[in-house]
Amino acid sequence: MALQAVKLRKFGQSIIERLGGKRVHPSFAVAGGVNSALHPADRDVILKEVEEAIPMILSSLKLFRDWYDENQELVWSFASFPSAYMGLVDDNGSLELYDGSIRIKDENGNTIVDRHDPTDYLSLIAEHVEDWSYLKFPYYRALGWPQGSYRVGPLGRLNVVDSVGTPLAQEEFERFKALSDGMLQGSMLYHYARLIEDLYAAERIAELLHDPEILSTDILSNSDQITGEGVGVIEAPRGTLIHHYKTDETGKLTKVNLIVAAGHNNWAMGKAVEVVARQYIRRGKLTEGLLNRVEAAIRCYDPCLSCSTHALGEMPLKVQLISSRGEFLGELSRSF
Repeated sequence: MALQAVKLRKFGQSIIERLGGKRVHPSFAVAGGVNSALHPADRDVILKEVEEAIPMILSSLKLFRDWYDENQELVWSFASFPSAYMGLVDDNGSLELYDGSIRIKDENGNTIVDRHDPTDYLSLIAEHVEDWSYLKFPYYRALGWPQGSYRVGPLGRLNVVDSVGTPLAQEEFERFKALSDGMLQGSMLYHYARLIEDLYAAERIAELLHDPEILSTDILSNSDQITGEGVGVIEAPRGTLIHHYKTDETGKLTKVNLIVAAGHNNWAMGKAVEVVARQYIRRGKLTEGLLNRVEAAIRCYDPCLSCSTHALGEMPLKVQLISSRGEFLGELSRSF
């Protein structure tokens, strides 16, 4: 299974390399289009690779389902808490990564925002500030802070959509939704949702590669118009990504506002750690295994955050226990 995971990552990196010339910091996307057209030979190679990738993803999904069957209590209790969820949907309420509108469902599964124009995100989202964090806390403006806190990302997307849009992923999505009559709240389910989205992505890659237009050499739209302001909202792997730019008459940036997935999920990651802490801190004592579980809770939302700070296979962590009176009660740590 570990070998399959490495092969799947290699598959994704291979696509990046074939499109952008290199796997790290590729030179592909540019303003108005892309740098180079897809070569037919590269299209054929990617098609062959995606045909090999889909069975590996299906195997991974079966492994997760089998693990879930044996660990249901853990899945539903680990870092589990109610919240709203946000994501993009298309006109039919299906999963959309690029051109959708914003939908928000509350913790009970009621749709409280639907078909909201992403460019008008500021009427929907406000940000709370705490003096102990550099990262802001976005929330649904109408409900206020903290009642309006929400989650984004794989679990957020699959909790708000009505369907997924590709055959195999839709079948798995229906299994996923059948796990609960309402919203799926356990943080561990982010990994299940992530695998379903992997399957969706692989199927969409195959669909796109079978479209003759994928080989078009009409790859760049030039313009000398400077509008002065632009908003882009897409679904990145970790969640909804909002970019808002303003420029002067020469195109020089004068104002930038970004709300990235880690920001949207800032409250949720803190809440997940709090739930874990309440489970594994007993009678004022830090218990063995707390560090691993704190890391596991964070990884549900932000796998990259853990990997980008890791050392020798482990995420550097320090947990200090402070009483309500400010007394130092104990500490667990890994080397930084």
